[in-house]
Amino acid sequence: MADQDQTTGTAEAVNDGVLTLKLTGTDYRLALVLEGEPPSAGSRTTGTIHARARRVDVVPAGGRYIEPVAGRPRRVQGRIIGGDPAKNTITVKAATAVVCTLTDSRQKTTQFATGQLVSFDVEPGATFTLA
Repeated sequence: MADQDQTTGTAEAVNDGVLTLKLTGTDYRLALVLEGEPPSAGSRTTGTIHARARRVDVVPAGGRYIEPVAGRPRRVQGRIIGGDPAKNTITVKAATAVVCTLTDSRQKTTQFATGQLVSFDVEPGATFTLA
């Protein structure tokens, strides 16, 4: 896993396998399905956010964000910072890095370029894998 794919935050709570992760330096509190051993509440943790992206659209302008600020990620917009054609993923720098599996069968990683601004809806079940 590349360092650019990693996210650092504070584990606020783990309930029923869902981690509430407060992103460092932001007001974001993301609810992510935890993969791995639960970190202690209040501890600083590093890992990778994985999401399944519905149709990805290249957009001409806008900011980088994850909606909503608190809860499960539903929409992401940001710049592509990498990708893995073998896994059909793109890594998007939004409020933090999100590794996104492309789920629209018409879309492939090779159709996108580093630096493009993209926007997409996220399927339920985004995960956090501890580093």
